[in-house]
Amino acid sequence: MESTLAPVAPTAIPVAPNVAWDKLADKVLAGVPLSAAEALSVLRCEDRELPALLAATYRVRYERWGNDVQLYYLRNAKSGLCPEDCGYCSQSKISDAEIPKYRWNDEETLLASARKAAETKARTFCIVASGRGPSDREVDHVVKVVKKIKETLPLNVCCCLGLLNPNQAEQLAEAGVDRINHNLNTSERFYPEICSTHTYEDRLDTLKAVRNAGMELCSGGIVGMGEADQDVVDLALALRELGVESIPVNFLHPIDGTPLEAVQKLNPRYCLKVLCLFRLANPQSEIRIAGGRELQLRWLQPQGLYAANSMFVSDYLTTKGQSPEDDYRMIEDLGFTVTGPGPETAAGIRAAEEAAAAQCGSHCESAGHCG
Repeated sequence: MESTLAPVAPTAIPVAPNVAWDKLADKVLAGVPLSAAEALSVLRCEDRELPALLAATYRVRYERWGNDVQLYYLRNAKSGLCPEDCGYCSQSKISDAEIPKYRWNDEETLLASARKAAETKARTFCIVASGRGPSDREVDHVVKVVKKIKETLPLNVCCCLGLLNPNQAEQLAEAGVDRINHNLNTSERFYPEICSTHTYEDRLDTLKAVRNAGMELCSGGIVGMGEADQDVVDLALALRELGVESIPVNFLHPIDGTPLEAVQKLNPRYCLKVLCLFRLANPQSEIRIAGGRELQLRWLQPQGLYAANSMFVSDYLTTKGQSPEDDYRMIEDLGFTVTGPGPETAAGIRAAEEAAAAQCGSHCESAGHCG
């Protein structure tokens, strides 16, 4: 009996995608900066090529960071009451979100949070405060707290206090603050779409003040606010131009009561491509999976660490994270290791090495020999 079925056309076998992504990783490892066109191709990678892209990106991650994962612990030291109109933020003046609102935590509350950070295996304690920027009195408060943390705990300290002037940045540097977090958040082109009370240039000015004061930069963005792929690329490349040492990549967590409450533009696969982009564009920088990790990456969270080498442990500013125990298990299941206590900035590492050398010299002198 003659078949009535139409003949099946032969399937075209494409060139293995791992070849293209491995070549791109080779270029990055050789010190060739990722181009804007290459960066865009990463974001627009077909889903079927995602495993190959992750594998290539992991090569770049491993070259600089091995299988280490650095944990950060965040304390919202001043919540709500912000005069700015950032559309993504539950603490802004235009937000109706039901969140805790309080003025600055006192010294003991912040010190207790720092101790909790050390207990949860965090290497860095982040002090975050809502507002346009701190008053001089608030900076004095942070300075006192940071000095006590540095005296008693093996923690790096990162502060996120809003817009800073040069004098404030210098005070924080002298107190021992290792890094200042001040996110660019998105591209210069898209910035007016998310905030009108300050500008992209205002944020750049703060980062310049921080750099001039001798501190390292922690600056990243939020993906999923309605921006175009090109905006994400522009942000990644702008952070490279600034030489940012630590880059937190947030994925929008749409919060009820904010202007972006109904925005849902992301899927876990795209989020992984974003992390690959930031790693390939900034191979020497710490890449941190930040807010929105649990919501937007969902079951693909572990795969994010093939690109990123850092994450927050416990909760965020006004949203909950998964438990530290779940984070530890996830890292262990990957065969990765939580980075132990110790300095993470170039200045901190130099100081530790100098202290160790001085201690060795003193010991050798008293013992009459060395080696």
